[in-house]
Amino acid sequence: MSTSWATVGTEWLNPVGTRLALLGRSNHFRGKCDLSRRGFAFNGIVAAGASVMTTSVVAEPSKGLERLPFKPEGYNYWTWRGHKIHYVVEGEGFPVVLIHGFGASAFHWRYNIPELAKKYKVYALDLIGFGWSEKALIDYDAFIWRDQVVDFLKEIVKEPAVLVGNSLGGFTALIAAASLTDEVKGVTLLNSAGQFGDTNSAAEGTEETALQKFILKPLKESFQRVVLGLVFWQSKQPARIESVLKSVYINSSNVDDYLIDSITRPAADPNAGEVYYRLMTRFISNQRKYTLNNVLRQLSCPLLLLWGDLDPWVGPAKASQIKEFYPNTTIVNLKAGHCPHDEVPELVNEALLHWLSATVTPASSLETVSET
Repeated sequence: MSTSWATVGTEWLNPVGTRLALLGRSNHFRGKCDLSRRGFAFNGIVAAGASVMTTSVVAEPSKGLERLPFKPEGYNYWTWRGHKIHYVVEGEGFPVVLIHGFGASAFHWRYNIPELAKKYKVYALDLIGFGWSEKALIDYDAFIWRDQVVDFLKEIVKEPAVLVGNSLGGFTALIAAASLTDEVKGVTLLNSAGQFGDTNSAAEGTEETALQKFILKPLKESFQRVVLGLVFWQSKQPARIESVLKSVYINSSNVDDYLIDSITRPAADPNAGEVYYRLMTRFISNQRKYTLNNVLRQLSCPLLLLWGDLDPWVGPAKASQIKEFYPNTTIVNLKAGHCPHDEVPELVNEALLHWLSATVTPASSLETVSET
């Protein structure tokens, strides 16, 4: 896989996407950071439409946190459009729905679910094509995952909720929230995918010639299948997964057998290779038609950004750009990489719990916030 192929999905993929092909890539972010844990205040959280303060947080490696038990058979299943969808549900109270990134699963929220479930009813959903959900042979599109989350809220959650997403799951949370303005009371993004742009400026596609349609296009697809087949085989090897995870976890102490197993097991599914091919050639190649501009214009709920500032793929500049575009945003900067919820889960849990209690719960508080 060429470097250009590998970088095309940077805005969308987390550590187990196309970047798995870059085994030899140098990593100037790797190694322990000198992190000191401290508390932080949420004095900057205010009502809808107002500006909010940015808080900066640093942390030590997580120790002694309760962890979601790993179950090879999964937890709960829901049939959506004839496909088997996996999800975890724990706790009672206001619903919080967690959405993983590219190549991950509900188990990536292993340190967040138990803590959040002490005060909220927590759901962690496997997007179709990933994790323990069915590796369906469908045309993958951002709106497929949006529809899945929307229907999950309607059929399983059945009440207003907050959506929390990492990487690809962050963009999925945003477009679902934009579709359900009454049912989604807040969104939290952790190093979210998505890019700013203008879909109206995209050039119209020209009509294919016979040469392109019947000779060049089939040759291109055949080449892509061979190359991506090799890349997928290589990328699902445990050693490769461990290497790439360590390149985006600034402190790699949580890159363990649990995490690696939660990625390699779904990749062993007979349809996983074909799903990977469809994602790389159809979804990723069309990413420019999904812009944060259009989605944020439709959003009407509070937004929290829990951002790993040392992410080598999606840096803090994007968080600042989102806040500038959408003022009803709180930013918490974390000294972490692309997956802060698993790298510094103590601080992510603390930040999210503070924001939830101050912004979206209880219901009476929500009404007060929306009226101010």
